[in-house]
Amino acid sequence: MKYLFAAVMLASAVVGFSEAASAAGGCGPGWYRGPYGGCRPMRGPVVVRPAPVVVAPAPVVVVPRARVCPYGFRWYAGRCRPF
Repeated sequence: MKYLFAAVMLASAVVGFSEAASAAGGCGPGWYRGPYGGCRPMRGPVVVRPAPVVVAPAPVVVVPRARVCPYGFRWYAGRCRPF
């Protein structure tokens, strides 16, 4: 029984350490912990990505609002009110 217990303890220790080593500090496969604790990708083959497309913004057109209230009234507090 003593040998069986020792074998189980040894097997659990080996499995425990092997899983911790494959986790690479909690970052996952292909990543490692950087100098400040952040996850960084491991350098491997260079993947060519297409260049980003930059689009110029459209010009802003300001159109004056049409008169909402009749003459002699003004828009105040959500409705037309006399001066």
